[in-house]
Amino acid sequence: MTGPHTVLVLGGTTEGRAAAAELAARDGVRVISSLAGAVRSPRLPDGEVRIGGFGGADGLARYLRAERVSAVLDATHPFAATMTANAAAACATTGTPLVVLRRPGWTAGPGDRWHRVGSVAAAAAALPALLPGPSGRVLLTTGRGGLAEFAALDAAFWIRSVDPPGPPLPRRHTLLLDRGPFTLDSERELLAGVRPDVLVTKDSGGDATAAKLVAARERGITVVVVDRPGLPPGVRGTDTVGRAIALLL
Repeated sequence: MTGPHTVLVLGGTTEGRAAAAELAARDGVRVISSLAGAVRSPRLPDGEVRIGGFGGADGLARYLRAERVSAVLDATHPFAATMTANAAAACATTGTPLVVLRRPGWTAGPGDRWHRVGSVAAAAAALPALLPGPSGRVLLTTGRGGLAEFAALDAAFWIRSVDPPGPPLPRRHTLLLDRGPFTLDSERELLAGVRPDVLVTKDSGGDATAAKLVAARERGITVVVVDRPGLPPGVRGTDTVGRAIALLL
């Protein structure tokens, strides 16, 4: 690419903020970060910021044309599959280069008791066989989306989320409103207090929420890990900010 660039960064992730900061510091680059607005008080990145949806792939395509966007960096959460699909479709329609930035996923190590599943629904379906009946205790760290899948299960749930989730929720539940990054000591304290039989999490990757996996290993707790969705066909992906920017500029 040559000449002035307008780069649209999708997502309020740590990687998205890092990319926005690096792009904003470059001469001849206008960076616009788009945040979904799912979090009440998001951490704002450098450069211009817009909050809210685009209205699907067609709305995003119109935005790319209106703002003369030169390239799109999708740095949304690894589980934001709908946004990534919309970005792929909009960029294909407009001929805009697209790179998806995804932090590496987690890998089980010695002593981990992981059950990998393909979806949040599959995680809910797996729980009855992993719990000691109605007295079972579950720590859910999958975020606000998909909690309805657990609503009919007869177990005690502790649900950690940045903002309060909406119904339906499990009948027996306790909300733990908190935002990462989480330290190993704080995760050890949490697991000691909750005493879960099972921890359910998404394979978000990165360091901000990985300490819970170490704490679970130490206590011999079973972990149900929801695998992340794949990228749309033909979309370029990378796992570092530097490589993502090099592919775009």
